[in-house]
Amino acid sequence: MNRSILILALVLALTGVRAQTLISKTVTTSFFSTTPIEDIEAISKTGASALNTQTGDIVVKISNTTFDFKKKMMQEHFNENYMESDKYPVSMFKGKIIGVVDYTKPGTYQVAAKGNLSIHGVTKNYEVPVKIMVTNNGINATTSFWVRMEDHKIKIPKIVIKNIAEAVEVKISALYQTKK
Repeated sequence: MNRSILILALVLALTGVRAQTLISKTVTTSFFSTTPIEDIEAISKTGASALNTQTGDIVVKISNTTFDFKKKMMQEHFNENYMESDKYPVSMFKGKIIGVVDYTKPGTYQVAAKGNLSIHGVTKNYEVPVKIMVTNNGINATTSFWVRMEDHKIKIPKIVIKNIAEAVEVKISALYQTKK
């Protein structure tokens, strides 16, 4: 986890991000797919994120091996056969918040994040809806969007094609503590 925070800090330093950067060590990422044969669901609670409240720059990083499945065999197949986690250990979004958010004023803001999502060694441009809730204690950013397997060259063997959906719903939630 500390390595992920270090990498995020370096990425942000290289992009000119300064004192307005908030770090979240409590990023939860989940995905869900459904087919007539079975549902597949996994969750990771060990992601990291950085948000620059002045520029809107945002980075979210998740180690692929941290996803937990109800069935351990699914987890093994996910890491070995689909994500190839030894070759592509992380998934990352790097982009910018689009829309107006007053990070000094409590409230809920419906905006978007536009940037590059890198999964399985393939980087693709995404624009996703984001709900940002500013409170006196921190900032919570949440999103839900769909990822198509073929867009990231994740191959599904024909033998299990009816068990795995062509697209999965991804949900991400990050809590950024504000300094008092």
